[in-house]
Amino acid sequence: MSDPTNERKIEHIRAIEKDPAIERGGAWFDRIHLRHRALPNLDLAAIDSSTTLLGKTLSFPLLISSMTGGDHALVRTINRNLAEAAERCQVALAVGSQRVMFTQPEARSSFELRHLAPTTLLMGNVGAVQLNYGFDQRQCQQAVDCLEADALYLHLNPLQEAIQPEGDTNFAGLGERIAALTTSLSVPLILKEVGCGLAPEDIAAGLASGVSLFDVAGSGGTSWSRIEYHRCSGGEDPTGLRFQDWGTPTPLALQLAQPYADRATLIASGGLRDGIDMVKSVILGGSLCGLAAPFLRPAMESADAVVAVIEQLRKEFRIAMFLLGTPDIASLFRNQSLLLEER
Repeated sequence: MSDPTNERKIEHIRAIEKDPAIERGGAWFDRIHLRHRALPNLDLAAIDSSTTLLGKTLSFPLLISSMTGGDHALVRTINRNLAEAAERCQVALAVGSQRVMFTQPEARSSFELRHLAPTTLLMGNVGAVQLNYGFDQRQCQQAVDCLEADALYLHLNPLQEAIQPEGDTNFAGLGERIAALTTSLSVPLILKEVGCGLAPEDIAAGLASGVSLFDVAGSGGTSWSRIEYHRCSGGEDPTGLRFQDWGTPTPLALQLAQPYADRATLIASGGLRDGIDMVKSVILGGSLCGLAAPFLRPAMESADAVVAVIEQLRKEFRIAMFLLGTPDIASLFRNQSLLLEER
């Protein structure tokens, strides 16, 4: 008998392939203007875009965000190519939800990636709501151990679960369960939305539970509500379309999180599509910049194709740093003077 969690992974990919409008193209970052320097007093070749998180140095602050995993040749290919490219380029990689490896043990191998990426930053991933549906510290630790992860994403997806016909929607009391997990897991937790944005209250609740890393994952990019629409009764239920643009855009989510920026490490994802968006995210307080959609099709092809996308992003990121007169990440991070005010 096929496993519904495993089948859902493939249904998600097929929906993205057939419907370009799943990529919402909110272009919220286009509304942010940067202060160009005609005389940057820098050598482009000397720009240092490297950054460090969780004790590991990355070539620039790129995170290949969570996509997929499961017992299927396609998802194995995707994850293998992503891991190989992440290691070659020394960027971070987060895997898709590992829940499937507990319902279908054959899926476990799609998350056994450390041998392909022995030195770079790897993040595991489980749904936070699963802590209310039988998941416990033991299974979360198994997810970490399978990937040999440096951290574990707990993704928060109340809208996606509400749209899914088989969704798990009991989010009550999760703060206490998350707090218990922070004291028992071998690696740090990262709280992440999946395309609707974390509110300041969410970050405050996470901090109170002992979490210090947060992926704001705002709206403007891939709409999981629209993806689930394609899975609901053959697309006859319009609810997923009604909510396809629900949420807080990523730049605004980063700005709203600023009161907690001295206590929380923020990751920016959701609607970032080039190196300029990444630079804007770092200025707004993102220590890492997560992108997923630009990597999906290349990952189906080869690790070399993924590397080509990464290198293009790095080129754009470094040129933007050069044009701002910022020689390193420290001069870029949370430097509000680099933003032009609208008049």
